[in-house]
Amino acid sequence: MTDLSIQTDRVQKILTGFIREQIHAAGFQRAVLGLSGGIDSAVVCYLAAAALGAQNVLAVRMPYRTSSQDSLDDAQKVMDATGVQSLTIPITDMADPLIHRFPEMDSLRRGNIMARTRMIVLFDQSAAFGGLVIGTGNKTEALLGYTTLYGDSACALNPLGDLYKTQVRQLAKALGVPESIQQKPPSADLWQGQTDEGELGYTYAEVDELLFLLVERRATPGECIQAGFSREFVESVIQRIQRNRFKRMLPPVASISGGPVNYDI
Repeated sequence: MTDLSIQTDRVQKILTGFIREQIHAAGFQRAVLGLSGGIDSAVVCYLAAAALGAQNVLAVRMPYRTSSQDSLDDAQKVMDATGVQSLTIPITDMADPLIHRFPEMDSLRRGNIMARTRMIVLFDQSAAFGGLVIGTGNKTEALLGYTTLYGDSACALNPLGDLYKTQVRQLAKALGVPESIQQKPPSADLWQGQTDEGELGYTYAEVDELLFLLVERRATPGECIQAGFSREFVESVIQRIQRNRFKRMLPPVASISGGPVNYDI
């Protein structure tokens, strides 16, 4: 099997340094993040507090009317453990006017509206608090496109973007993230009973093994099948990676000048 183990002390040092350097390089001292009660945002909160000082981090809970009380409670555990500043801003009254306008709306559309409403809240608090928004997405989600463009993927910096979900779990354990958060099924908490793995159709542990071979080892589909993965699984994951490539890129810009489009000096 593929070895996805990381040296957690080394990774923690790299990521706290990354957060501190990126925030300070942009001329800021503070950071804002959405705290869902899940493992990814919990890890980022611990890292941000260590990097910037708890007083310089604002964690925001943004429940919708279907959000679970367990998620709110778990987020509170992280706030209490890290000592960061905190706010709870319900998004129901913001999201529902658009949701109710289209009675035929499916769960995907509703979930995207919730995710983008939370983005609006975070960037508003970024201006109010004077801190950059830190993302909480991991590499598995980015590769699979399991993220909302201009929703939960919107941020100024992303410390977990090169860590697979399996590796985030290792880091959470090393950081001392509450056990209830480490053990519960991953969920975007977009509707009652929703889980990431239920939507994806496979576990993070399974897909991380395959993604590591495809991305880090540059294995061919045939080599992945020889390693023991089913052809159907390999092909479906590759299709998903390719189909969601646009989410991992800046918007393409048409070149009029004849050279690469450059907005920097």
